[in-house]
Amino acid sequence: MTNTINYFIDGKRVTPTDGITCSDINPATGEVIAEVAMDEISAADAAIASAKSAFPEWRDTPVGARCQVLFKYKELLEQHFDELAQMVVSEHGKTLQEARGDVRRGIDCVEFACGAPSLMMGRTLPRIAVSSSFSRESDEGIPLDSSLERVPLGVCVGITPFNFPIMVPLWMWPIAIACGNTFVLKPSEKVSMCALREVELAAEAGLPDGVLNIVTGGKDMVNHLIKHNDVKAVSFVGSTPVAKYIYSTASQMGKRVQCMAGAKNIMIIMADANQDAAIEGVIGSSMGNSGQRCLAGSVAVVVGDAASWFVPKIVDAAKQIKVKAGDQAGCGMGPLIDQASVDRVTNAIENGIDSGAELLLDGRITEHSGEGFFVGPTVFDHVPPDSALAEEEIFGPVLSIMRVETLEDAIVVTNRSKYGNMAVMFTDSGYAASKFKDTAGAGMIGINVGVPAPMAVFPFCGWKESFFGTLHSNGEDAVRFYTEGRIIVSRWF
Repeated sequence: MTNTINYFIDGKRVTPTDGITCSDINPATGEVIAEVAMDEISAADAAIASAKSAFPEWRDTPVGARCQVLFKYKELLEQHFDELAQMVVSEHGKTLQEARGDVRRGIDCVEFACGAPSLMMGRTLPRIAVSSSFSRESDEGIPLDSSLERVPLGVCVGITPFNFPIMVPLWMWPIAIACGNTFVLKPSEKVSMCALREVELAAEAGLPDGVLNIVTGGKDMVNHLIKHNDVKAVSFVGSTPVAKYIYSTASQMGKRVQCMAGAKNIMIIMADANQDAAIEGVIGSSMGNSGQRCLAGSVAVVVGDAASWFVPKIVDAAKQIKVKAGDQAGCGMGPLIDQASVDRVTNAIENGIDSGAELLLDGRITEHSGEGFFVGPTVFDHVPPDSALAEEEIFGPVLSIMRVETLEDAIVVTNRSKYGNMAVMFTDSGYAASKFKDTAGAGMIGINVGVPAPMAVFPFCGWKESFFGTLHSNGEDAVRFYTEGRIIVSRWF
């Protein structure tokens, strides 16, 4: 009998009771790994109540003591590194190398959160002014001192996607709890085993009961969490339509909200680019993680004569990628997450053909090992600028090549997009790189880098319809998001 994934509430596993589940499937084999409880609202209420109850004591715990738990947690993550990476391979389908990267970048976020004693420091300005004395016998004024403190919000909620099962939750809750908040995590039902293990290790590190809780579910669970009166902040990563809904719904209820959303990322290839670096960068960006990431470069804009070498080399490089289960020897790309993703990507390929784009490599025709959800590397050339291939997020291993004559034409392509997550340029020209950086219209810029993912100390800065909110995840933005300022003005007689 397949096990049902438990919740983790108030420091212990809690067995779901209502019996409504969906299947957690190994995408490389189609095998059901576990069943995931769906939308048991009473569990959400219990998790929020536990977090609310734990908040006062955790808030009053010295920040250094809070971080000591995170130091221990970081060590546990290191000890369980291989276990976690293998869980990611089995539940998500990443290659083993990609899974290890997922875990490593998550650990980076924990390390950043361990710096909370410095990150939460406020500011003080003594003698900011002088006030009149209450004593009529003295004309001497009394100095006013003013200071800013950063204080936690309360119960925070994180809603995370399937594509980075370990890292994205660790974008959120470690810095939230380091700042003194408590947390309820709702991971994607497609990768809940990874999230549960991540949370259990935090409890093993000594995190007090109720500080971190996990529930599973879908739309109904999300709606309940983001509308709950006791929830003060909501963090989300996912598609743009859902991000818009969560941002508008939760913010209208007075909650602090940050929503990292979808993308259609442009990579400009100049004729003077280092050819090997450009091919390697574009392949890694477009095909890495099977194209299932918001920093996937899905459109290559080749400028002028760059097409003469870029197009044949990129097709040859894509053909060399071995598609198979992520833990098999020689695997260069794993499966998509589920059959719905296969159908979506297949439809995108068919629509691309109908739009008049030239299909150079067809991922629908691929040899692979296993009975899972596979689509191979796909490359289109001469993609019409107004086609879905050029404008819509596919979230799969499909690279669309567009040809333009000048750098200015290429920059127009980047700015035409409704998204603004990242933009990349491969060039040896400092002038071209500088002009691109300043005018590309994206929050994360890569120069001769295929995936300009910021390290944990910097914010993840999506623009336009790639982000909804005012404070991004990670870095100093995350500290400000999970705290609010308190001003103290004092004088002493």
